[in-house]
Amino acid sequence: MEVYFDNPATSWPKPEAVYQAVDRFLREVGANPGRSGHRRSLAAGRIVYEAREAVAELMHAPDPAAIVFTLNVTDSLNLAMKGILKPGDHVITTSMEHNSVMRPLTALRNKGVIELTELPCSPAGELDPAAVGKAMQGNTRMIVMSHASNVVGTIQPVQAVAALARERGVLTLIDGAQSAGSIPVDVRELDVDIYAFTGHKGLLGPQGTGGMYIREGIAIEPWREGGTGSRSEEDLQPDFLPDSLEAGTANTVGLAGLAAGVRYVRAEGVEKIQAHEQNLFGRLLDGMRQYESVIVYGPHDPKKATPVLSFNVAGMDGAEIGFRLDRDYNIACRTGLHCAPHAHKTIGSFPEGTVRFGLSHFNTLEEVDYVVSAVGAIIGKTNRC
Repeated sequence: MEVYFDNPATSWPKPEAVYQAVDRFLREVGANPGRSGHRRSLAAGRIVYEAREAVAELMHAPDPAAIVFTLNVTDSLNLAMKGILKPGDHVITTSMEHNSVMRPLTALRNKGVIELTELPCSPAGELDPAAVGKAMQGNTRMIVMSHASNVVGTIQPVQAVAALARERGVLTLIDGAQSAGSIPVDVRELDVDIYAFTGHKGLLGPQGTGGMYIREGIAIEPWREGGTGSRSEEDLQPDFLPDSLEAGTANTVGLAGLAAGVRYVRAEGVEKIQAHEQNLFGRLLDGMRQYESVIVYGPHDPKKATPVLSFNVAGMDGAEIGFRLDRDYNIACRTGLHCAPHAHKTIGSFPEGTVRFGLSHFNTLEEVDYVVSAVGAIIGKTNRC
């Protein structure tokens, strides 16, 4: 049996329709979207628009033009932070953030552009929204936080934080890398200003795709200018979305795959996907907690987290466990710090990190049982798997 439990990094496998959409674009379309008037270019333009429309519908965005495509969620977060924040601004973030948030914010702080407050979370990775209100200052410009942790899956109270921010005129930028496609996301209900997402995880698309929802009226200064296919007679970058932030040729083949992945998610239903993943996660939690030497991190509640389980084994090296799972049992997982050292400090697993299992819609209960048995074999609780 082969088991893929590294879905928080990149989901695999993809729906068959994703493979077909990528192949079809390369074989039958192939042209540059929005740059020419011939039928292939028009077909490419339709693919980009359909991807934009599919994401907008999934996230309940009021207008497809509010969806801007980027390289990935890291690109989106950098574009939003560096395109909005100005000298003297104060930013609030949390201790559970990925380096995609922490590194650009730290760079801005070290350059003297911003002041930065990092709010501590509980050992389970949970943020108290009240702490956000207490941390706000007169110059607080933005709150940047993840919707769900890539280390332990903890789902954060984004809606409550956004409500506090709205009262004070503070912007909210949400890292939705681990949430989009795995849990329901309604940007209107959450009432956030910017929601960044990646295409290659819960949305089941290819790598090199991503983007962000931008609320109407939010101005982000582009960090690159160039061809957009619109207002080509002007030397300045167009000032309207999505063109202002999408200079250069789009990853159209990737967006063809992303559109197919999002359509699959919508057809299955995010609630159905979430329920299946919660069922798998509950089984995995129960199985892992039967071993006394296994330390499981996080909220220990499938309803409070995405299906991400981080663990260590007393007296054993996590990297060795991951290596043996791959070599002896054909189980793919991830070990180490998962590009989130602050999160590991919060949950108490720094500097070693953890072994991380991340499930998806395509995993099965049989696979979960196999993985639990394999861990038991490695730690000496059973003779064979």
